[in-house]
Amino acid sequence: MNAVPKKQLGQHFLVDENILGVIEGLADLQESDVVLEIGPGLGMLTWYLSERVAHVHAVELDRSLEPRLVDIPRTTLHWGDALTLDLTALGPPPTKLVANLPYNIATPLVVESLDRLPGISSWCVMVQREVADRFFASPSTKAYGAVSVLIQLVTERTGFHGVSREVFRPRPNVASALVAFRRIAPGIPPGVKQIVEGAFAHRRKTLANSLALTGVATREQAATALGSIGRDSAVRAEALKPPEFVVLAAELA
Repeated sequence: MNAVPKKQLGQHFLVDENILGVIEGLADLQESDVVLEIGPGLGMLTWYLSERVAHVHAVELDRSLEPRLVDIPRTTLHWGDALTLDLTALGPPPTKLVANLPYNIATPLVVESLDRLPGISSWCVMVQREVADRFFASPSTKAYGAVSVLIQLVTERTGFHGVSREVFRPRPNVASALVAFRRIAPGIPPGVKQIVEGAFAHRRKTLANSLALTGVATREQAATALGSIGRDSAVRAEALKPPEFVVLAAELA
């Protein structure tokens, strides 16, 4: 069967087996692991995982790929959109997320998994290089944003590997990277996600103005809270370190 990648689903199938050993090392695969794979595609990574871990949950939206995936041992197939499926009901519960993520859901999927899947202890994901850089960007850089803050509040990076465009079919127009990270906190603290997303919603505005424009807080409330944490009312969101948003959220609560 010749599977045709669907552009609307962000599909870029892995076709080079040489990258599999890199994934295994970055993911620190163990025989006891239960792996969640989003977007198995042609099943090359799925087969590799199934031979090394206790169980694989493979979530795929494209039913035309079923003939490629049905006979993989120690693997349960779940058909549907990973962003709407109840992944908390998977049994046995996944302990790691290892995947070549479809481009169009990579960021929201990783952010959602921080809270939605507390049993996930580590991630090893293939994403666009620009997205990988964003995950662990430093404050006051162009790449630093809401996603950076949320991911860094819950995880720490354990590995990074640039990936050639030649490992995919079709060959993407953008660079890709593998990024690995592990959980260091149970989840995003209550109320923080709304503050972070509101703070970065209008990057050219001050943080206080951005929160006001998004209705999260009045400008006066935001300015007072910023003063309480030792920040000027004219500061922009990208100047704050991730832990500062936790304290800011507590001040605004």
